[in-house]
Amino acid sequence: MKNIRNFCIIAHIDHGKSTLADRLLEYTQTIKVTEGQMLDDMDLERERGITIKSHAIQMEYTYNGEKYILNLIDTPGHVDFSYEVSRSIAACEGALLIVDASQGVQAQTISNLYMALEHDLEIIPVLNKCDMASAMPEEVEDEIIDLLGCKREEIIRASGKTGMGVEEILKAVVERIPHPVGDEEAPLQALIFDSVFNSFRGIIAYFKIENGVLRTGDKVKFFNTGKEYDADEIGVLKMDMVPRKELRTGDVGYIISGIKTSKEVKVGDTITHIAKPCDKAIDGFEEVKPMVFAGVYPIEAEDYENLRASLEKLQLNDASLTFQPESSLALGFGFRCGFLGLLHMEIVQERLDREFDMNVITTVPNVSYMIYDKQGGVQEVHNPGGMPDPTLIDHIEEPFIDASIITSTDYIGPIMTLCLGKRGELVRQDYISGNRVELHYRMPLGEIVIDFYDKLKSISKGYASFDYHQSGFRPSKLVKLDILLNGESVDALSTLTHFDNAYDLGRRMCEKLKELIPRQQFEIAIQAAIGAKIIARETIKAVRKDVTAKCYGGDVSRKRKLLEKQKKGKKRMKQIGTVEVPQKAFLAVLKLD
Repeated sequence: MKNIRNFCIIAHIDHGKSTLADRLLEYTQTIKVTEGQMLDDMDLERERGITIKSHAIQMEYTYNGEKYILNLIDTPGHVDFSYEVSRSIAACEGALLIVDASQGVQAQTISNLYMALEHDLEIIPVLNKCDMASAMPEEVEDEIIDLLGCKREEIIRASGKTGMGVEEILKAVVERIPHPVGDEEAPLQALIFDSVFNSFRGIIAYFKIENGVLRTGDKVKFFNTGKEYDADEIGVLKMDMVPRKELRTGDVGYIISGIKTSKEVKVGDTITHIAKPCDKAIDGFEEVKPMVFAGVYPIEAEDYENLRASLEKLQLNDASLTFQPESSLALGFGFRCGFLGLLHMEIVQERLDREFDMNVITTVPNVSYMIYDKQGGVQEVHNPGGMPDPTLIDHIEEPFIDASIITSTDYIGPIMTLCLGKRGELVRQDYISGNRVELHYRMPLGEIVIDFYDKLKSISKGYASFDYHQSGFRPSKLVKLDILLNGESVDALSTLTHFDNAYDLGRRMCEKLKELIPRQQFEIAIQAAIGAKIIARETIKAVRKDVTAKCYGGDVSRKRKLLEKQKKGKKRMKQIGTVEVPQKAFLAVLKLD
């Protein structure tokens, strides 16, 4: 056990974690690196150049004539995948904190670091991309020293591209990170930190053994669900899964036990023996709190059950996704899904399409609100369609967040304007070092779920980094904005918005829908309404056909007769005709600006 080291790599997005992981794998001769980011095995990760899943892999390294086993977990850097990071941290004793030498400390660097410190991990600071012309190693080292309070000689200078500093990193991992502690004689306790679905083998769970020994063929049970299984195959994770006869305390590995239903595996659960169970489960996992809710509906109604199965399989692989069934008048049956952010929502939609071949419609994302009625009761509403009658509502509370934005001083003005436009209140601003400033804002979560991050990136030319956490609910003056087509409300387009923004938003939505809804043979009225009050209207003119073209000459009453006949037809068509809202319209509402 004293020769095992479990560590993860944490950093802000784009600071070169996966590239550095490649160099470590190459140096320890675990695999031959044939292309960049070997651990990012999803097509989507390769295309976008981001890590979406944490990836665990085992390396062997010889140091001073002794053989060490290093279990490395490469984690994502984007704020939307921070739940992946928290699970990886729970399975480790140490972390490599990577900072880009040309960009310095950014928001996710800080929040991932705090997460690691809460779990008492040993932190090894690494300055990456030192080979770049724009690198500022001295200044960035000062920032790291301010942040960690470490000594300058503890910071390792490295480059994922050239492989500089890789040997020092491996030495530091062996020397500085403590080996796992546990008791091999004690009852088995293993923490599940991830799981994947395999259509041939069932569900494969990844775990780290805290105490005890697990052997192939053992009878095991999952502590929280109480289900019992046989350990058909256990092993360690290299680039592929490598079976082993037994895994001891401190090892990270996988178990295949023929589990078929996804509800039986919960990330954060404990595996123990049936014969000699442990007395309590391992603690250290908080439940995930989704930030953004959106309805996901199948395009064909009969795909509903397939969509449910696909979401369950996806949830195994991505534990931060939550969903429950709901129905909508416009879209039929579907699911209300909870996501950690907008990028997460986009990735889930892409993965449903690619991995499960599911075409889905996603409604406008929103957050959950607390609605207090006049009797003093309270209910939580995720969907504007589920709101009680406005006359019964006493007040509505919406979730607020504490946001921290780190940027250079050149962009303070535009960023403050953006935050004020989103109903943000400036709490304080701190100057970190040189020309970097950290702004602390308190703002409503509902204002930032749609396009805040994109706007922030564009006005700061990509230099501002943004991180947030929820800070509870506060009362707000919110109204429900409905969109009506020919007097019929389209529930998938209704939104909850602040009273001050309602008129402007209603007008813009009507204008956008006028461009996107195709013309019919009858006139379509698009209206935005708050309760019974119409606040904006656009009209889509009917497609005209010249019915009197075949009347040449003769009495005018013949023309009259044809026009009257057409007028009756149009009236009937308008009564029974329905307006199809294209998928583009749902998406365009998100990108109104």
